[in-house]
Amino acid sequence: MVTAVAQRLAAQRREINDTLARLSLSSENLQQVKDKMRVELERGLRKDSHSTASVKMLPSFVYRTPNGTERGKYLALDLGGTNFRVLVVKIRSGIRKSVRMYNKIYAIPLEIMQGTGEELFDHIVQCISDFLDYMGMKNTRLPLGFTFSFPCRQTGIDKGSLVSWTKGFKATDCEGNDVVEMLREAIKRRNEFDLDIVAVVNDTVGTMMTCAYEDPKCEIGLIAGTGSNVCYMEEMRNIEMVEGDEGQMCVNTEWGGFGENDCIEDIRTRFDREVDEGSLNNGKQRFEKMTSGMYLGEIVRQILIDLTRRGLLFRGHITEPLKTRGIFETKFLSQIERYRVVRAILQQLGLDSTCDDSIIVKEVCGTVSRRAAQLCGAGMAAIVDKIRENRGRNQMNITVGVDGTLYKLHPHFSRILKDTVKALAPQCDVEFVLSEDGSGKGAALITAVQHHRQPRSDSIFCGFRWYALPEGAAAAKGYKLRELGNGLCSDTNPTATVKMLPTFVRSIPDGSEKGDFIALDLGGSAFRILRVKVSHEKKQTVQMESQIYDTPEDIIHGSGTRLFDHVAECLGDFMEKQNIKDKKLSVGFTFSFPCAQTKLNESYLLTWTKRFKASGVEGMDIVTLLNKAIKKRGDYDADIMAVVNDTVGTMMTCGFDDQRCEVGIIIGTGTNACYMEELRHIDLVEGDEGRMCINTEWGAFGDDGMLEDIRTEFDREIDRGSLNPGKQLFEKMVSGMYIGELVRLILVKMAKEGFLFEGRITPELLTKGKFETKHVSSIEKSKEGLTKAKDILGRLGMEPSADDCIAVQHICTIVSHRSANLIAATLGGILSRLKDNKGNPRLRTTVGIDGSLYKMHPQYARRLHKTVRRLVPESDVRFLLSESGSSKGAAMVTAVAYRLADHGNEYNALEDFS
Repeated sequence: MVTAVAQRLAAQRREINDTLARLSLSSENLQQVKDKMRVELERGLRKDSHSTASVKMLPSFVYRTPNGTERGKYLALDLGGTNFRVLVVKIRSGIRKSVRMYNKIYAIPLEIMQGTGEELFDHIVQCISDFLDYMGMKNTRLPLGFTFSFPCRQTGIDKGSLVSWTKGFKATDCEGNDVVEMLREAIKRRNEFDLDIVAVVNDTVGTMMTCAYEDPKCEIGLIAGTGSNVCYMEEMRNIEMVEGDEGQMCVNTEWGGFGENDCIEDIRTRFDREVDEGSLNNGKQRFEKMTSGMYLGEIVRQILIDLTRRGLLFRGHITEPLKTRGIFETKFLSQIERYRVVRAILQQLGLDSTCDDSIIVKEVCGTVSRRAAQLCGAGMAAIVDKIRENRGRNQMNITVGVDGTLYKLHPHFSRILKDTVKALAPQCDVEFVLSEDGSGKGAALITAVQHHRQPRSDSIFCGFRWYALPEGAAAAKGYKLRELGNGLCSDTNPTATVKMLPTFVRSIPDGSEKGDFIALDLGGSAFRILRVKVSHEKKQTVQMESQIYDTPEDIIHGSGTRLFDHVAECLGDFMEKQNIKDKKLSVGFTFSFPCAQTKLNESYLLTWTKRFKASGVEGMDIVTLLNKAIKKRGDYDADIMAVVNDTVGTMMTCGFDDQRCEVGIIIGTGTNACYMEELRHIDLVEGDEGRMCINTEWGAFGDDGMLEDIRTEFDREIDRGSLNPGKQLFEKMVSGMYIGELVRLILVKMAKEGFLFEGRITPELLTKGKFETKHVSSIEKSKEGLTKAKDILGRLGMEPSADDCIAVQHICTIVSHRSANLIAATLGGILSRLKDNKGNPRLRTTVGIDGSLYKMHPQYARRLHKTVRRLVPESDVRFLLSESGSSKGAAMVTAVAYRLADHGNEYNALEDFS
């Protein structure tokens, strides 16, 4: 008999365990939830998949967290459940920084929650009216922040259309309508007071802002209460639903909808489905129905009914209260696990329980709440890892601001949540900070941030802002297209600013080149020499050895004879170190200055750029000058087969790896581009068959006044102080040699006008060249940019405030973004020309690219690529970074010439290639 009872009890226990096991999640389950959440986060951000994504990733138009300078008096509303709160929030900045709040809570009756939208908003306004009377503020027009804790699609900080009701609300005629307008209309109907509605925000955003006021590392907001949701600061470049690439914006994930596309069906149970089917929004908010306080009690009730029906609980007797939906409240889960008051709660429900029943009910509550915490932890792990990857970090410290009764009152929820995040995102050190003051305070802080967000200094650099706009970039593209044609035509070439110089390079490498070559690269103060060995075994390989030599300032500004003697001396030293002085190797010469070529190895310097001023060189053939210098030495010989521009060298370097490469661009100290043009369009060269690479020399674009409408006073000041005033005007607006100086000039003007540094200017800031372009790159880094700004300005003798650093970062962004857009627009002109030349409906090509500005600036490449895609939509453009520099390209030009040669006749080799 005893054995039979024991077997029966053991069988019952197995059934109970089997039932609860369906709600238990393994490490593998949680990893899969994290991975699926990450996929949905990305889908919600992308324009092409946003409409079908279950996690909607709604832009909030909140661009930054508080920095402590906010101040003033604000009204805040907080609607997210059965209680509606109205607050006055007084914010003080400075040493005595503080936030003081006065509030009243008003009930929202069920008939209002599920009545008409007009009734709901009239009730809200009636509550506001009562509060203003209570505070004696009815005649004060305060800025208002509205925490509206339901999914809204925002088109601005003060515009939010309700996507769908959640949490038991069902008021009609609201979904699809702007809740701010509905509130304004209700205020007008009452006609007792007026308010300046500045911002509408989700409760998660309000929570994040509340905690961020105390902890600047707080960039995530979590609600774990009646509902479940998360917001976080996302990089603007990833939010395709909103224009702009710079900085960050808070995104309201609305992760409660996760799973509406059935991606988590493998972990949903029949109890989850029963809860869903009995809800007001069947099929919606599936993740929320597994994790939030509104539903956990109901999940427990469904499990208890199931166990009772199977005779495993309450002696198989289901009471009428237990049949009542919503009777088992989520607060019971917290009370049962915290205080062990199971039997008292069950007695309230009319359930006569045994000790075993109490144990089972406690296990059910623990299992359901543990699963909810783990699911929230898996979702949070996906978000913190995404933020870490956005910022290119191996490790990251970040803070999550949290609100909600489930997190606050449940004895184990917070611990399980934190443990899950730690296990699934080990590279993130995540601190959870409880929001003591709720999301209402956050709405006031957002209103304060928005109220003071636009700096008065914007007017100073509005000329730069114009060129960040798409229409500005498109206009430059149109200008550029005209100038390309002018430079190619023999009639208009003499007056064209974009000279379109023939290079006599007619082919990119085809993979069959081989040999041992020397490459020279002169384009700045560092002169580079390489030995390039191209060989074939199983596949073509390139070996390179190089050395860099300084070109002193006195040589750069001295005579041409001294300059080329210096080049010949360096070449002799290199050949001696390579033990090849007795060989006569073919030499390719990358000479990165505007030249008129008459053949591949004959090139006449038109004008010096980039601070070079060596006399007696302009108008001369640089190959002749170098040969003279080599002959004067007499201790080695060299065969200079090709002279190429650095852009041509870049194109040839990348063409070695990708034979579709037909454009080369340099975006560094200087800027230039080349591309493969149809020979029939090049009036300056005989012949109509095939193609030739054209060196555009686009740095001089605008020298005829064509860009005057977009040049600023700062551009003109840069030009006046340069070595070549009136020349290379486009280059002076976009290249690394000038961008830092542009920023410095803006900072000086803003400081003089009292917008920056409290009007103080140091001698260092007044010194030309002190603010370098590399500083711009450092300051624009996503996370540490503001710290870098403070360090850099400190080295210039400044003591910047937090607002100063933000403004300086903003200025750097505008100047570098303008540069990227101008480059993209002019490149768009070249790509459009290539497309027209080929007569194809869609262009497929590769752009080889080099230069320190493109490589080192954290945002430049992405901005450039995005604008090119917008301006030339019918194209597939690959941007290929030249890792080996343009000097390898000079060797490749030489190798191609060598391949085409009749080895016994050098002259024919050059003629065939040219």
